Amino acid sequence: MTHDEQLVWLRETDQQRLTRLWQWADEVRREHVGNDVHLRGLIEVSNYCRRLCGYCGLRRPNRQIQRYRMSADEVLACARRAVELGMGTVVLQAGEDPELDGPWVTDLVRRIKATTDLAITLSLGERSPRELEMWRDAGADRYLLRFETSNRQLFEQIHPPHAENAADRFALLHTLRELGYEIGSGVMIGLPGQRFTDVARDIELFRELDLDMIGVGPFVPHPQTPLGQNGLREDVGDEQVTNDATVTWIVIALARLMCPLANIPSTTAVATLHGMEGQLLALTRGANVIMPNLTPANYRKQYQIYPDKACCYDDSPAALTKLRERLAVLGRTVGVGRGDSLNKQRRGDSRTVRQSVDPLDVGRLGSTQAKTSEGR
Repeated sequence: MTHDEQLVWLRETDQQRLTRLWQWADEVRREHVGNDVHLRGLIEVSNYCRRLCGYCGLRRPNRQIQRYRMSADEVLACARRAVELGMGTVVLQAGEDPELDGPWVTDLVRRIKATTDLAITLSLGERSPRELEMWRDAGADRYLLRFETSNRQLFEQIHPPHAENAADRFALLHTLRELGYEIGSGVMIGLPGQRFTDVARDIELFRELDLDMIGVGPFVPHPQTPLGQNGLREDVGDEQVTNDATVTWIVIALARLMCPLANIPSTTAVATLHGMEGQLLALTRGANVIMPNLTPANYRKQYQIYPDKACCYDDSPAALTKLRERLAVLGRTVGVGRGDSLNKQRRGDSRTVRQSVDPLDVGRLGSTQAKTSEGR
């Protein structure tokens, strides 16, 4: 698909044509990654952050949230809960917290690997190559680092550099690939000053980077941030991309068509702005991943990247049973095992992975726990 063809789709409003796009993306998804919806257990480890990002409620100057940092034992308990629920992956996410340093995360990854067969995705911000190497050697499987927008000027407006050093997330993504991680990245849709040409270039970068996971979500600023209070002054008129559901779904669909083997989540931000139905509809338009939130409730409410963050699915058996029922209506099933990247398999990456075989079957938690105690 050419740049100009993508622009036509990004600006499309005709519902009949959009229905054809949804069907096309869904067919490509079914053909290349199947009907499984992979579940990633999200653990929000810390809401401390040293950065000054213009939209994120975790930014260092925000004194309106209660800061927390989970202990290693608390994180490990959440990982074990993921195993009990039949998940194959946990995502350890945090603000860019200096206390989550190389040795601390290394020890945590090793402990999770020693007691479970879970794949581990890290999403801990911009880190040094040395830290990334330590964590990979400890057993971390994947790393998520969004480049947010391919428009460098816009990126620098929303992400002031840390310690006067300009960020180069593309260089870090290449470092992650060289270290053998599955790499995930993605963008926000509807940033003030974001043009349709920017988003078309974003989608082209998904393919050029050969991403294993692609995250696409609408822009949602926190009110205690510059973008939440004042926005950006640049006015791009009719070229301004909106953060509505339709444009987000279009980008998800185009990402599937351009990167047919990638794992593409239906994000929490979609559910926050457009409800659970909006999140489920993304699964019919190219997405194949959902991330239930395993963060303890007393911490979860303080992880305020943006306000009123949706939690459609948590670690309760009732919530996951409900999810299975909704997926069945869509003709989809919960994926078994880790849900490793088919792109990685295609590339023939040298570092092999172990496969988990536990299904998500809440009615058989006792037998799943027994398998865990036996070391599987």
